[in-house]
Amino acid sequence: MKARIDSEQIEAELDARGYALPGRLLAARECEVLRRGFGDDARFRSTIDMEPRRYGRGRYRYLAYPLPPVVQRLREALYPPLAAIANRWQERLGRDERFEPDLAAFLERCHRAGQTRPTPLLLHYEPGDYNRMHQDVYGRIAFPLQVAVVLSREGDEYAGGEFLVSEQRPRMQTRVSAMRLALGEAIVFANALRPVLGPRGVARAQMRHGVSELRSGERLALGLIFHDAK
Repeated sequence: MKARIDSEQIEAELDARGYALPGRLLAARECEVLRRGFGDDARFRSTIDMEPRRYGRGRYRYLAYPLPPVVQRLREALYPPLAAIANRWQERLGRDERFEPDLAAFLERCHRAGQTRPTPLLLHYEPGDYNRMHQDVYGRIAFPLQVAVVLSREGDEYAGGEFLVSEQRPRMQTRVSAMRLALGEAIVFANALRPVLGPRGVARAQMRHGVSELRSGERLALGLIFHDAK
Protein backbone atom coordinates (compact mmCIF):
# COMPACT_ATOMS: atom_id res chain seq x y z
CA MET A 1 0.00 0.00 0.00
CA LYS A 2 1.22 3.48 -0.89
CA ALA A 3 0.45 5.46 2.27
CA ARG A 4 1.55 8.90 1.07
CA ILE A 5 0.28 11.06 -1.74
CA ASP A 6 1.61 14.32 -3.17
CA SER A 7 -1.01 16.53 -1.53
CA GLU A 8 0.08 19.70 -3.36
CA GLN A 9 -0.23 18.00 -6.74
CA ILE A 10 -3.54 16.40 -5.77
CA GLU A 11 -4.94 19.78 -4.70
CA ALA A 12 -3.76 21.43 -7.92
CA GLU A 13 -5.47 18.76 -10.02
CA LEU A 14 -8.67 18.90 -7.95
CA ASP A 15 -8.80 22.67 -8.29
CA ALA A 16 -8.23 22.46 -12.04
CA ARG A 17 -10.73 19.76 -12.95
CA GLY A 18 -12.47 18.27 -9.90
CA TYR A 19 -10.49 15.02 -9.86
CA ALA A 20 -6.90 13.93 -9.38
CA LEU A 21 -4.85 10.88 -10.31
CA PRO A 22 -2.41 9.93 -7.53
CA GLY A 23 -1.23 6.77 -9.29
CA ARG A 24 -1.01 3.30 -7.82
CA LEU A 25 -2.12 3.04 -4.17
CA LEU A 26 -2.55 -0.74 -3.82
CA ALA A 27 -0.18 -3.55 -4.80
CA ALA A 28 -1.33 -6.41 -7.01
CA ARG A 29 -1.49 -8.81 -4.06
CA GLU A 30 -3.64 -6.37 -2.04
CA CYS A 31 -6.02 -6.01 -4.99
CA GLU A 32 -6.26 -9.79 -5.32
CA VAL A 33 -7.11 -10.24 -1.63
CA LEU A 34 -9.93 -7.69 -1.88
CA ARG A 35 -11.26 -9.24 -5.10
CA ARG A 36 -11.36 -12.70 -3.57
CA GLY A 37 -13.27 -11.36 -0.59
CA PHE A 38 -16.21 -10.14 -2.68
CA GLY A 39 -18.04 -13.43 -2.26
CA ASP A 40 -17.56 -13.63 1.52
CA ASP A 41 -20.90 -12.52 3.00
CA ALA A 42 -19.41 -12.10 6.48
CA ARG A 43 -17.31 -9.15 5.28
CA PHE A 44 -20.31 -7.02 4.26
CA ARG A 45 -23.22 -5.24 5.91
CA SER A 46 -25.40 -4.96 2.78
CA THR A 47 -25.52 -5.71 -0.96
CA ILE A 48 -27.12 -3.53 -3.63
CA ASP A 49 -28.32 -4.79 -7.02
CA MET A 50 -28.21 -1.62 -9.11
CA GLU A 51 -30.68 -2.45 -11.88
CA PRO A 52 -33.93 -2.67 -9.81
CA ARG A 53 -33.08 0.70 -8.23
CA ARG A 54 -32.27 2.22 -11.63
CA TYR A 55 -28.73 3.01 -10.50
CA GLY A 56 -27.32 1.19 -13.51
CA ARG A 57 -26.35 -2.49 -13.76
CA GLY A 58 -24.03 -4.47 -11.52
CA ARG A 59 -23.67 -5.03 -7.79
CA TYR A 60 -21.92 -3.30 -4.94
CA ARG A 61 -21.43 -4.39 -1.35
CA TYR A 62 -20.83 -2.18 1.67
CA LEU A 63 -18.08 -3.49 3.92
CA ALA A 64 -18.86 -4.08 7.58
CA TYR A 65 -16.78 -2.97 10.54
CA PRO A 66 -14.07 -3.92 11.24
CA LEU A 67 -12.90 -3.06 7.74
CA PRO A 68 -10.26 -5.22 6.04
CA PRO A 69 -6.86 -4.02 7.34
CA VAL A 70 -5.67 -2.63 3.99
CA VAL A 71 -8.91 -0.66 3.57
CA GLN A 72 -8.71 0.71 7.11
CA ARG A 73 -5.07 1.75 6.67
CA LEU A 74 -5.73 3.40 3.32
CA ARG A 75 -8.76 5.28 4.64
CA GLU A 76 -6.78 6.53 7.66
CA ALA A 77 -3.76 7.53 5.55
CA LEU A 78 -5.65 9.41 2.85
CA TYR A 79 -8.04 11.31 5.10
CA PRO A 80 -5.67 13.91 6.71
CA PRO A 81 -4.26 15.45 3.49
CA LEU A 82 -7.69 15.37 1.88
CA ALA A 83 -9.26 17.00 4.95
CA ALA A 84 -6.82 19.90 4.64
CA ILE A 85 -7.90 20.37 1.00
CA ALA A 86 -11.58 20.01 1.94
CA ASN A 87 -11.25 22.71 4.61
CA ARG A 88 -9.75 25.14 2.11
CA TRP A 89 -12.68 24.41 -0.19
CA GLN A 90 -15.10 25.02 2.67
CA GLU A 91 -13.55 28.43 3.28
CA ARG A 92 -13.78 29.37 -0.39
CA LEU A 93 -17.43 28.26 -0.46
CA GLY A 94 -18.24 30.38 2.60
CA ARG A 95 -19.20 27.37 4.72
CA ASP A 96 -18.62 27.26 8.47
CA GLU A 97 -18.17 23.48 8.82
CA ARG A 98 -14.58 22.28 9.12
CA PHE A 99 -13.34 18.70 9.02
CA GLU A 100 -11.30 17.21 11.84
CA PRO A 101 -7.58 16.59 11.14
CA ASP A 102 -7.78 12.81 11.64
CA LEU A 103 -10.31 10.19 10.58
CA ALA A 104 -11.12 8.90 14.06
CA ALA A 105 -12.24 12.33 15.26
CA PHE A 106 -14.28 12.91 12.11
CA LEU A 107 -16.04 9.54 12.42
CA GLU A 108 -16.78 10.25 16.07
CA ARG A 109 -18.73 13.32 14.93
CA CYS A 110 -20.53 11.22 12.32
CA HIS A 111 -21.48 8.65 14.94
CA ARG A 112 -22.78 11.30 17.35
CA ALA A 113 -25.06 12.45 14.52
CA GLY A 114 -26.40 8.91 14.06
CA GLN A 115 -24.24 8.11 11.03
CA THR A 116 -22.72 4.84 12.22
CA ARG A 117 -22.77 2.51 9.21
CA PRO A 118 -19.49 2.11 7.27
CA THR A 119 -19.50 3.31 3.68
CA PRO A 120 -16.38 1.78 2.01
CA LEU A 121 -17.60 -0.63 -0.64
CA LEU A 122 -16.60 -3.07 -3.36
CA LEU A 123 -18.21 -2.72 -6.79
CA HIS A 124 -18.56 -5.58 -9.27
CA TYR A 125 -19.26 -5.23 -13.00
CA GLU A 126 -19.78 -7.84 -15.73
CA PRO A 127 -20.39 -7.33 -19.49
CA GLY A 128 -23.19 -4.81 -20.05
CA ASP A 129 -22.94 -3.41 -16.51
CA TYR A 130 -22.51 0.31 -15.80
CA ASN A 131 -23.04 2.88 -13.05
CA ARG A 132 -25.20 5.94 -13.73
CA MET A 133 -23.85 9.38 -12.88
CA HIS A 134 -24.55 10.11 -9.22
CA GLN A 135 -23.41 11.74 -5.97
CA ASP A 136 -22.64 10.00 -2.65
CA VAL A 137 -23.83 11.90 0.43
CA TYR A 138 -25.55 9.49 2.92
CA GLY A 139 -26.42 12.01 5.64
CA ARG A 140 -26.12 15.53 7.03
CA ILE A 141 -22.35 15.16 7.52
CA ALA A 142 -20.69 14.51 4.17
CA PHE A 143 -17.00 14.67 3.37
CA PRO A 144 -16.62 16.33 -0.06
CA LEU A 145 -13.87 14.09 -1.48
CA GLN A 146 -13.70 10.36 -2.07
CA VAL A 147 -11.44 7.80 -3.70
CA ALA A 148 -11.88 4.84 -6.04
CA VAL A 149 -9.24 2.17 -6.68
CA VAL A 150 -9.48 -0.33 -9.54
CA LEU A 151 -8.85 -3.91 -8.41
CA SER A 152 -8.80 -5.62 -11.84
CA ARG A 153 -6.41 -5.50 -14.82
CA GLU A 154 -7.72 -3.59 -17.80
CA GLY A 155 -7.09 -5.50 -21.02
CA ASP A 156 -6.27 -8.81 -19.34
CA GLU A 157 -9.43 -9.05 -17.22
CA TYR A 158 -11.89 -6.53 -18.68
CA ALA A 159 -12.53 -3.95 -21.41
CA GLY A 160 -14.59 -0.78 -21.12
CA GLY A 161 -15.66 0.38 -17.67
CA GLU A 162 -14.00 3.80 -17.77
CA PHE A 163 -14.40 5.94 -14.66
CA LEU A 164 -16.53 8.99 -15.51
CA VAL A 165 -16.61 12.42 -13.86
CA SER A 166 -19.03 15.19 -14.89
CA GLU A 167 -18.93 18.85 -13.93
CA GLN A 168 -21.84 21.29 -14.27
CA ARG A 169 -20.88 24.94 -13.76
CA PRO A 170 -23.47 27.73 -13.55
CA ARG A 171 -24.73 28.76 -17.00
CA MET A 172 -22.44 26.28 -18.76
CA GLN A 173 -23.01 22.91 -20.39
CA THR A 174 -21.78 19.76 -18.66
CA ARG A 175 -18.17 18.64 -19.10
CA VAL A 176 -17.48 14.88 -18.86
CA SER A 177 -14.08 13.22 -18.40
CA ALA A 178 -13.36 9.48 -18.83
CA MET A 179 -10.39 7.80 -17.13
CA ARG A 180 -8.82 4.40 -17.71
CA LEU A 181 -7.10 3.18 -14.56
CA ALA A 182 -4.57 0.35 -14.25
CA LEU A 183 -4.56 -2.28 -11.51
CA GLY A 184 -4.26 -0.61 -8.10
CA GLU A 185 -4.48 2.92 -9.51
CA ALA A 186 -6.77 5.45 -7.86
CA ILE A 187 -8.78 8.52 -8.61
CA VAL A 188 -9.62 11.22 -6.04
CA PHE A 189 -12.72 13.21 -6.90
CA ALA A 190 -15.29 15.67 -5.59
CA ASN A 191 -18.42 13.68 -4.80
CA ALA A 192 -21.05 16.46 -4.90
CA LEU A 193 -19.74 19.98 -5.50
CA ARG A 194 -16.56 22.03 -5.59
CA PRO A 195 -15.60 25.71 -5.69
CA VAL A 196 -14.73 27.18 -9.10
CA LEU A 197 -13.81 30.70 -10.10
CA GLY A 198 -16.52 32.37 -12.13
CA PRO A 199 -17.05 35.87 -13.56
CA ARG A 200 -18.64 36.98 -10.27
CA GLY A 201 -16.18 35.29 -7.94
CA VAL A 202 -16.37 31.81 -6.44
CA ALA A 203 -19.20 29.63 -7.76
CA ARG A 204 -20.31 26.06 -7.03
CA ALA A 205 -19.84 23.35 -9.63
CA GLN A 206 -22.04 20.27 -9.33
CA MET A 207 -20.00 17.06 -9.63
CA ARG A 208 -21.16 13.53 -10.43
CA HIS A 209 -19.37 10.28 -11.13
CA GLY A 210 -20.11 6.89 -12.66
CA VAL A 211 -18.71 4.03 -14.73
CA SER A 212 -19.20 3.43 -18.46
CA GLU A 213 -20.53 0.13 -19.80
CA LEU A 214 -18.24 -2.86 -19.40
CA ARG A 215 -17.70 -4.46 -22.81
CA SER A 216 -16.15 -7.71 -21.63
CA GLY A 217 -14.67 -9.50 -18.63
CA GLU A 218 -15.06 -8.67 -14.96
CA ARG A 219 -14.14 -5.40 -13.20
CA LEU A 220 -13.97 -4.86 -9.44
CA ALA A 221 -13.20 -1.64 -7.64
CA LEU A 222 -12.86 -0.31 -4.12
CA GLY A 223 -14.78 2.83 -3.20
CA LEU A 224 -13.49 4.85 -0.23
CA ILE A 225 -16.08 7.19 1.26
CA PHE A 226 -14.88 8.89 4.42
CA HIS A 227 -18.14 9.75 6.18
CA ASP A 228 -20.34 7.00 7.61
CA ALA A 229 -24.03 6.64 6.80
CA LYS A 230 -27.29 6.56 8.77
